Amino acid sequence: MLTLSGKKIILGVCGSIAAYKSLLLLRLLVKAGAEVEVIMTESATDFVGPLSFSTLSGKPVKTQIHSDADWQNHVHLGMWADLMVVVPATAQTIAKMAHGFVDNLLTAVFLSAKCPIMFAPAMDLDMWQNPATKRNIRLLTDSNIQMIPVEDGSLASGLSGLGRLAETEMIFEIINDHFNKQDTLAGRRILITAGPTLEAIDPVRFISNHSSGKMGIRIAEECLRRGAKVHLILGPTNENISESPELSLFRVVSADEMYTEVKSVWEDMTDFILAAAVADYKPVNMSVEKIKKTADQINIELTKTPDIAAFLGINKKQNQKLVGFALETTNALEYATSKLHKKNMDLIVLNTTGEIGVGFGYDTNQIVLIDRNGHQTNFDKKSKKEVATDIVNALLLL
Repeated sequence: MLTLSGKKIILGVCGSIAAYKSLLLLRLLVKAGAEVEVIMTESATDFVGPLSFSTLSGKPVKTQIHSDADWQNHVHLGMWADLMVVVPATAQTIAKMAHGFVDNLLTAVFLSAKCPIMFAPAMDLDMWQNPATKRNIRLLTDSNIQMIPVEDGSLASGLSGLGRLAETEMIFEIINDHFNKQDTLAGRRILITAGPTLEAIDPVRFISNHSSGKMGIRIAEECLRRGAKVHLILGPTNENISESPELSLFRVVSADEMYTEVKSVWEDMTDFILAAAVADYKPVNMSVEKIKKTADQINIELTKTPDIAAFLGINKKQNQKLVGFALETTNALEYATSKLHKKNMDLIVLNTTGEIGVGFGYDTNQIVLIDRNGHQTNFDKKSKKEVATDIVNALLLL
């Protein structure tokens, strides 16, 4: 059976350099079995011709709010669709949608639609960061209109940053998930820790590890994609995550800061995924001045950092699920299983080191999942995005 067989979707296309990506999305939707009606704004036709869309959809593209054949087409379309998705959604169209302005067929159908609505913004960095745009998006999301998060990358202006249209495959997955609710995380509030911590020795030196934060960020993105609200506590990293109304991002440096933030929000969460590589030890005393290289040897007294997993394992409620990580070099299964039970986790993700492309800094990973009943699931090496999907699938089964 085709994934979207029988689903009726309105695809709205606005005037943006990213409009060509809507053709790729249309192809995926039709291939999956959806019936798609395409509405283009007048400026969208300056970027991509309507003929391309009509060829792929098998239907004439609609551009006019009134026509001799059907002057009520906006009403009929609004009642016909199972879903309306605007890709790309420009700053101007977002503003019109937010304030109920109607000057074209797309905005008229938006106001007439009886179905769920999604929009995928695409604009330049400065426009995306403008307070007016943020207010308009907040008005829409507060009205239960779903925003598909923008990405961080190269923009048409030559700048680089947030505002880039989400990748076509990601948009398709979000639409597909909308119609396949069995794997949704809607209503879940998930706390995720990611990245390393830095434990200061002096103002310029610290104890840390090689964690990049990539795995935790991929997990956060997957949870957001499935409809969860995510509270991401992120250690120092160069990795970025796209803004989303459902994402609360809290940046920290040390294990103490991460622990404090966890303690401030844990009671409101439904799930915990501890992907951060928290330093196990920190200096007892941090030197306020840079330590000079005068002696051949120096001794630095260390003490344990707060145990976030142990705190959550002791305090979590019956309906809260705890997923932890273990990175081992020897006796991996034995140590990971011991940690699972000692910290009262519901699931542990085991990583090992030594194989090329696995672990810190890579875009790929290879894991073993172990649940509290001792069941093990081994996975091949794959992208961290795919690994995140495997972990979230396992969370849903807990």
